[in-house]
Amino acid sequence: QVQLVESGGGLVQAGGSLRLSCTASGRTSSNYAIAWFRQAPGTERQFVATIRPSGATLHADSLKGRFTISRDNAENTVYLQMSSLKPEDTAIYYCAAGVFSQFSGSYNFWGQGTQVTVSS
Repeated sequence: QVQLVESGGGLVQAGGSLRLSCTASGRTSSNYAIAWFRQAPGTERQFVATIRPSGATLHADSLKGRFTISRDNAENTVYLQMSSLKPEDTAIYYCAAGVFSQFSGSYNFWGQGTQVTVSS
């Protein structure tokens, strides 16, 4: 079993930055890829980025250059650095642990999510 706790969400003005954190716990948590997804009201969950234990990454094409995923294995924490934020980035951001993929079905464990709101 893997437990995931997100933090770092909040309210930010357009053009600003936020860094989200996802801290994992559990005996095998370091063996999993960790991904970020987001979901805005009335929309489907959208892939943001994922990172292997080795550090290899995959980012959604539409978010490349603004969002960057990174990992600190010693702290069992994955970060999502978000910059040049836009109102359309407003969503609940979830982290998930599973197999390295852009598809939500590849991830077995999910956090509760953290709200990011970008004001115009």
